Order: sequence, then structure tokens, then C-alpha cells
Amino acid sequence: MRDFQNATDDELLKATPRHPRAFDEFYVRHEAVVLVYFRRRTESADVALDLAAETFVRALGSVRRYKPGREPAIAWVLGIARHVLLDSLRRGRVADKARARMHVALVAVDDEELERIDALGRSSSLSLLAKLPSDQAAAVRARVFEELPYEAIGTRLKCSPLVARKRVSRGLATLRTLVLEESE
Repeated sequence: MRDFQNATDDELLKATPRHPRAFDEFYVRHEAVVLVYFRRRTESADVALDLAAETFVRALGSVRRYKPGREPAIAWVLGIARHVLLDSLRRGRVADKARARMHVALVAVDDEELERIDALGRSSSLSLLAKLPSDQAAAVRARVFEELPYEAIGTRLKCSPLVARKRVSRGLATLRTLVLEESE
């Protein structure tokens, strides 16, 4: 049995087809960030949880196509999350096609877990962004909330697209750590 706790996200995703436990570690690392993303954009913790589940199932289903690059793996997952959200808005409901295709059961959660998700959505984004250096906070806000491309972020922040990408990457890594600390 391999220990995946010290592996990078890229290593986890590369190992997933051979070692499904690697994706478990990836999921644990990024679940809170994805839940916050959805909770800030939906009407309830239930919907946020369903969308997050669909996002991770889609990510698992396409993990063989994942290509490590300059963006952190969480950006890949948030890209999938954006598509899941847009699909659900277009349909007027949360899609569960990927979950059904992979035979993943719905997860039952209690009121305490739903309150934790609500608390993440209430506290995280703005208060946690305030804990980042201003250049990183501005870059993350532009990329995640406004969904701007790196070229536009670079123009706005008067830096190159590569520097903008790095600021987003560092900011998201810090936010992930802060979210995990808050949820403990």
C-alpha cells in the first residue's frame, strides 16, 4: 500500500489509474475549495455538495486526460467545476450523468455536515482572501470570481501573464491550506 500524503497533486493524478487511493488523497486536499466555490454560487449547501460530488466524479472520469502544466491541478478541477455549474444552470438541476455512469452512489449527509459547508461558504472567500498578500488576492479574485484569462489579469495587475499565473497558483495553494485549517 502506497502513502500518497507527500505526493504532489500532479503525481496523485498520474498515479490514479493504477492506484485509486491516490485520487482519494487529491479529493481530500481539494474538497473544501470546491465546496466553497459552489456554496458561494448556489442557494444551499445541499446543491453545493451535489455539484462538488459531480465535479470530482467527472475529474476522476477524465483523469487519464489530465496533463500537468503551468497551472496547478486545482485550476483544472475548478475548470471542471465551472462546467458542472454552467450545465446545472442551463438544465435547471444538478446533473448526475457522470455519477450514474461510474455507479457512484449519492452521499448522505447530516445537518452538521451541511452547516459546515454553509460555514465554509460564509467565512471563506472574502475573509480568507484578506489573509493573502494583496497581489495574490487580486489575482485569485480576478481568476476565480471574475474568471478572467491570465492575459487580462496581467494587464490589470501590470505584470506578465506568467507572473499573474504564479500569483494565482500561490494564492490558491495558500487558500487551500487556510480552508483546511478552518475546517479542522
